[in-house]
Amino acid sequence: MRALELGFPGDLRDRLNSLVLTGAKTATTCLLDEYADESEVLEHVGERQALLDNAGRRIATLVYTRVEVMPFGEVTWEHARAEGEGDASLDAWRDVHRRFWEQAGTPVDDRTPVVCLAFRMAEDR
Repeated sequence: MRALELGFPGDLRDRLNSLVLTGAKTATTCLLDEYADESEVLEHVGERQALLDNAGRRIATLVYTRVEVMPFGEVTWEHARAEGEGDASLDAWRDVHRRFWEQAGTPVDDRTPVVCLAFRMAEDR
């Protein structure tokens, strides 16, 4: 089973994982280029992945319900809101994500391809 590590290790990952475990976070967004950089294939609907904590332990099993590739500027408010991070608007969500990826060394613009993933927790966690 492949694994998913959300955000940067540390407090951010703890916070994002907590949002998943409480059901507030049911989506995430990744840069398409990261898949090539890591020699990974895209997730597919129905795929199960282990959600990992900071120590690399599985804390839940996720099942993907939607996988879409689109330009960053076309991500919908519905998807952004499902990320559950408390952004007040789509513009706020875009600002936070641009800063995150810039801090990671990959600035994005509205044309940058992203992967929008929606998921639910599997019953077996």
